[in-house]
Amino acid sequence: MDAIKNRYDFVMLFDVENGNPNGDPDAGNSPRIDPETNHGIVSDVCLKRKIRNYVELVKAGEAGYNILIKPDKSLNSKFTAAYEAQGLATKQKVKNASDVESAGKYMCQNYFDVRTFGAVMSTGDDPCGIVRGPVQIGFARSVDPVYIQEITITRQAKTTEDRQESGGSEMGRKSIIPYALYRAEGFVSVALAEKITGFSEDDAELLWQAIMNMFETDRSAARGIMSLRKLWVFKHDSALGNSPAYVLFDKIAVERKSNDAPARKFSDYSVTVDTSMPSGVTLMEKI
Repeated sequence: MDAIKNRYDFVMLFDVENGNPNGDPDAGNSPRIDPETNHGIVSDVCLKRKIRNYVELVKAGEAGYNILIKPDKSLNSKFTAAYEAQGLATKQKVKNASDVESAGKYMCQNYFDVRTFGAVMSTGDDPCGIVRGPVQIGFARSVDPVYIQEITITRQAKTTEDRQESGGSEMGRKSIIPYALYRAEGFVSVALAEKITGFSEDDAELLWQAIMNMFETDRSAARGIMSLRKLWVFKHDSALGNSPAYVLFDKIAVERKSNDAPARKFSDYSVTVDTSMPSGVTLMEKI
């Protein structure tokens, strides 16, 4: 498949209800926040994980849609497998640059997440190089500051015999956000798709599908109810783009309808879209 010919920029809105959208290991797995403003944060790594999981579900076993970043095997063993599939010499101390490049191309062709997001594959005895992906997603940020609620929970099942004999319930805690609406922005580069990974129009359509469904296949009690509310895609007529991304992103405004009470649902917000696009840019509202 040919690489994309048009640049894309995109904006997504998603919300969480009574859940933790992205725990921070440095804060006892409490929801991530900007400590200066108390706005909630969801990392790009978290969003990419959900996209990977969706693609793996819908494209299971299909050639060209493997997922590299997952805990099934070590990364180095997958790099060695790429060398073996290409008939290249493995376990050499000094690698031929053309072999590394060939193995890197193999990884792009066979792994959707490498073709999309890129990957650092320079470890082990059979490195496949460093691939810069055409699709980049920024951190999601809540529209308003978030309130983190600590919930005390109990459990009756004990982990040890000593605890079993002590009787009574054991106490625990979980951190949730009662409600928050998040906004994330992303970019798709034609140059990196054409010159490096081969990210195609079919891959782009799968990316939009994955974003729209990434929460539907990733439910858990800890994350509460998460929903993708809106996805706008700006398609440029040219490879380099017909407008700066910030000009397009500024055309989508999200505001609280009233400050009299905390927001507790998506309808508490007003979403305004300026549909007048710069010449050469088409706005597509996917959801």
